[in-house]
Amino acid sequence: MNVHPKVAALWVMAFLRSAVWRVFSAVRPPLSPLCRTSTRSYSSEPTKEKSVPYEKTLKQEDGASSGPTKPLPRSADAVVIGGGSLGCQTIYHLAKMGMTNVVLLERDRLTAGTTWHTAGLLWQLRPSDVEVELLAHTRNVISKDLEEETGLHTGWIQNGGLFIASNKQRLDEYKRLMSLGKVYGIESHVLSPAETKDLYPLMNVDDLYGTLYVPKDGTMDPAGTCTTLTRAATARGATVIENCPVTGIQVRTDDIGVKRVKAVETQHGTIETPCVVNCAGVWATKLGEMARVKVPLIAMHHAYVVTERIEGIQNMPNVRDHDASVYLRLQGDALSVGGYERNPIFWDEVSDKFAFSLFDLDWDVFMQHIEGAVNRVPALEQTGIKSTVCGPESFTADHKPLMGETPEVRGFFLGCGFNSAGMMLGGGCGRELAHWIIHGRPEKDMYGYDIRRFHNSLTDNKRWIRERSHESYAKNYSLVFPFDEPLASRNMRKDPFHQVLTEQGCMFQERHGWERPGWFNKEGPAPVKDYDYYGAYDVKRNEKYKYDELLGQEYTFDFPPHHDVIKNECLSCRHSVAVFDMSYFGKFYLTGPDAKKAADWLFTADVNKKPGTTVYTCMLNKRGRSEADLTVSRLEPGVANLPLAPEFSGDAYYLAIGGGVAEHNWNHIKTVLQDQGFRCQLTDHSENMGMISIQGPKSREVLQEVLDTDLSNEAFPFSSHKVVIAAGHQVRAMRLSFVGELGWELHIPKDSCLPVYRAVMAAGAKHGIINSGYRAIDSLSIEKGYRHWHADLRPDDTPLEAGLAFTCKLKSSVPFQGRDMLEKQKKEGLKRRIVCFTTDEKVPMFGLEAIYRNGVPVGHLRRADYGFYIDKTIGYGYIRNPDGGVVSANFIKSGEFTLERMGVVYKAKAHLKSPFDPENKRVKGIYD
Repeated sequence: MNVHPKVAALWVMAFLRSAVWRVFSAVRPPLSPLCRTSTRSYSSEPTKEKSVPYEKTLKQEDGASSGPTKPLPRSADAVVIGGGSLGCQTIYHLAKMGMTNVVLLERDRLTAGTTWHTAGLLWQLRPSDVEVELLAHTRNVISKDLEEETGLHTGWIQNGGLFIASNKQRLDEYKRLMSLGKVYGIESHVLSPAETKDLYPLMNVDDLYGTLYVPKDGTMDPAGTCTTLTRAATARGATVIENCPVTGIQVRTDDIGVKRVKAVETQHGTIETPCVVNCAGVWATKLGEMARVKVPLIAMHHAYVVTERIEGIQNMPNVRDHDASVYLRLQGDALSVGGYERNPIFWDEVSDKFAFSLFDLDWDVFMQHIEGAVNRVPALEQTGIKSTVCGPESFTADHKPLMGETPEVRGFFLGCGFNSAGMMLGGGCGRELAHWIIHGRPEKDMYGYDIRRFHNSLTDNKRWIRERSHESYAKNYSLVFPFDEPLASRNMRKDPFHQVLTEQGCMFQERHGWERPGWFNKEGPAPVKDYDYYGAYDVKRNEKYKYDELLGQEYTFDFPPHHDVIKNECLSCRHSVAVFDMSYFGKFYLTGPDAKKAADWLFTADVNKKPGTTVYTCMLNKRGRSEADLTVSRLEPGVANLPLAPEFSGDAYYLAIGGGVAEHNWNHIKTVLQDQGFRCQLTDHSENMGMISIQGPKSREVLQEVLDTDLSNEAFPFSSHKVVIAAGHQVRAMRLSFVGELGWELHIPKDSCLPVYRAVMAAGAKHGIINSGYRAIDSLSIEKGYRHWHADLRPDDTPLEAGLAFTCKLKSSVPFQGRDMLEKQKKEGLKRRIVCFTTDEKVPMFGLEAIYRNGVPVGHLRRADYGFYIDKTIGYGYIRNPDGGVVSANFIKSGEFTLERMGVVYKAKAHLKSPFDPENKRVKGIYD
């Protein structure tokens, strides 16, 4: 960013006037790309309290004991490590939920790591319903609950929040947040530039398009919050011990070979415990290494400056100017100014001695925020700097926290990687983490934060962690568009069709490290290139980058420019035939002496039909909530023929699972097998098989030329599978559909993928066969009413609420995990359920739009898309009865529904069945 010389000079002069900090005058030699650390990496002297914007910190006072502040107990039900926001919130919520034999260990003093210097902002609106709920809980804890419990003030200040929009798209994004907020009762107002000036007289509004004002946003105080949290936790029986560094984690291997937490070691004693919670912030990776657990985060410098007094700034709201990548936090009669830059400094050598310490501010990096800040509040140009605050923060590959039980060691939980949002997410996440520890799963849908969202091949890949974390940091204030994709660390996992599809113009999406087809560009290849760090660190920008150019064209809240391309892919499937590469799917075998018992317990549906049958089913947790949906195929006994058929005696099952959630599914199944003591083997063949799906009215004609088997309804009925020969190669063919058409999936050994694909395309040429991608699948599936896991079906939904009662063997007497909860819910009636909505007006919707029944908000859309065959916008969302009663069919039929998109309300029609092929004829090959 080009900074006006006058602006830069004034701010540097102001900094030089400051008596608090030593002058930054050393000329630093240029650093190699991606490594901006130096020997001058952190202050050796403890930071003075007045150098941060709080009245007090929890620093150790002179003369205080260097040993633990309390004696260590011999054992505990859980040990939380790290006394920052997350550690304190977690132990507070554990104690509040009744687990009181818990210990928090802090190596120095509470907040000593990254929490003490945080800006402490709390914004209530985010582009995620779950995050809105998490933030609401934090706000309640900080502003109300703790004060009622302890009589102490946490330091919460409700001064409001103001989001700045310099263009229409940014204001559209804020309007999306406003509509979602109405569902949760969060007050917000779109203001004109003139109204903004009235609210914030010191603000320059000449270049504003508008703003979003949220009156009940505010600011938290780290020291006050953590002190009060631990006071409330200890009052309930928890133990908080400071000055007690952890030196090791003991792990034992149980009788069936499962690694479990055994104890926490310190210099002052060992605590036996079955549960460790890693809330160590930037030090979480080192703590993980003690238990041989991978913690994929990276530390970076994150800075802000505190100004001298500004007349007239008192009581103003906090400001987020996303387009300038800067925030302005009210600090009494001054401002804290910070932001997110394109070239953050990585802290590669994380020091254990770093407590209540700060880095020297690198003005070369920080200066890029100054122009935006001065432009927004011109008074800053004449204001001196009282102090600079540059501390370490932990960042992750997708700018979301790392939470949950780790795949490597049972009982080792993560509560780290909060991307400088640990204070505002801490309350909600602390409660969910506590519930996770006590009950085995969180209450809310925490999949987006669950460590199991990342494939195990990525979590120790340093290139992936570094590149993706950098991109997530640099784009933190970027608009959140529906069809965005990362540019960093791509091409990590490629299936056998990758090259041939690239040549045909495939625009790939990244999921779980895999490159999967998104849609097909008609103007030739658009390959994904190596990451260029957006030109930071002297890395040369990618030139003539077609993929990036096409991706940028998709940055809209309107119908995307390639809407007609997606339409063609969808209608080709509906009217003729299309082929979808779904190779990124997880492909597992479940075998062993207890395979049948395990299948009965794991899966909601009866998968123990005759061999050759494929069944769509869910998997639940103990609370009856959905952990997954997948297809399970019971295998015919026969000769082992990997990867198409495993070696087994007794029963065996082939599991096909959406690739983006394969790691989550794998770990869920493994956990259940361990907890139930089933003698089973789960083997992963995802990498050595490809998978293509051929769908549409002409699919049978095409495949009959390629496969050596009768594809008639009688010989090959829907929901069946068999090993057949395709163009001379053995494949497993399954008659299934993810799009609501006649079709088959071909599961193909890796080396046979291309010959089989070419044979299919050759046979389909006369029928106009085309390649289609997941953007088309999204549209076709929502049109048909098929559920997408983690959109229409999440871990906070039951199959009954999701309209998937048909997947549950409730009419049988066979027990399965979560059955008792479903039976209870069925008896009591559904208090929420999913409903399909369509609008007559052709308007783009993407999810998060508010749903109103008779003018009262009753929910929001989880997923929305355009249905090209019925030529309508379609959305699915869960609705509640405002009175808390049952959501019956009559409740839905008798209501008048509207959908609010960006503040505009549209009439909507509610459907109890899919508006497309409600009689399910097409998957059976019946085309009238």
